[in-house]
Amino acid sequence: MDRVALWDGGGTLRLMPEPSPDLVGLIELGDEGLASVRAVAADARAEQVSLSDVTVLAPIRRFRRDVLCTGWNYWDHFYESEGKREGQDVPKPDAPTFFTKAPDVVIGPYQDIAYDARVSAKWDYEAEIVVIIGKTGRSIPQDSAMSHVFGYCLANDVSQRDLQRRHGGQWFKGKSVDQTMPLGPWITLRDDIDLSTVVLECELNGETMQRAGAHEMAFSIGELIAELSMGMTLYAGDVLLTGTPSGIGNARTPPVFIKAGDTVIVRATGLGELVNKLVDVDLKSYRQ
Repeated sequence: MDRVALWDGGGTLRLMPEPSPDLVGLIELGDEGLASVRAVAADARAEQVSLSDVTVLAPIRRFRRDVLCTGWNYWDHFYESEGKREGQDVPKPDAPTFFTKAPDVVIGPYQDIAYDARVSAKWDYEAEIVVIIGKTGRSIPQDSAMSHVFGYCLANDVSQRDLQRRHGGQWFKGKSVDQTMPLGPWITLRDDIDLSTVVLECELNGETMQRAGAHEMAFSIGELIAELSMGMTLYAGDVLLTGTPSGIGNARTPPVFIKAGDTVIVRATGLGELVNKLVDVDLKSYRQ
């Protein structure tokens, strides 16, 4: 049975009491839900379980819409790919670039990434910080945007570069292959971390491929939320990826693409780490 749990960095989890909503349900409860989480964190009598005895799942598993994503939110990443977009280069954008991923991409923080070379020949890694929306709103002013953040986690926005180019330069298809986006490992509450101090990294088979501070984002979290919510409702529990820094495989000389057997680790200060191995899976055969 799936349960929402709280982790303090040790070997024990405190479980939310049953019956209890899933994490999206708790987020939707707003201050009441957050208060219940804080209460369990402070309750020495709360039901506990050893971390070694559980399987850690993606913290958000119920989606009311696609996964929301930001592209080109570190300028070094935008520039590193100039001339390598196979005729689909664009001028440096003046506003955030948004796209979405189908929810079936989401897997747990330690689950295997599904890999099928017949689907794509150019699989790439992208370490990203993720914002979990905590309060529903539309046309949110930038100076109020952070009050709509519940917390942060990590994602590896595994991408199929040839599919991105194949479909007219839009990214949805090349970002939406099933079982390819690790999410988690937990959500760190907004007020429990200073995002400006967070350093994000991606490691491939023991070699550091990406490293950047969150303060290097081209557009801040507040700007992203204000721009994305303009005329469009963001809902409590929505997942928003905030972009990847430079160092992607497709922009390297020669290119570095991930394959079956590779292990990719995404980590960030105070946000934990995702550890995922790519494993051959039949993604191309017809399935009902």
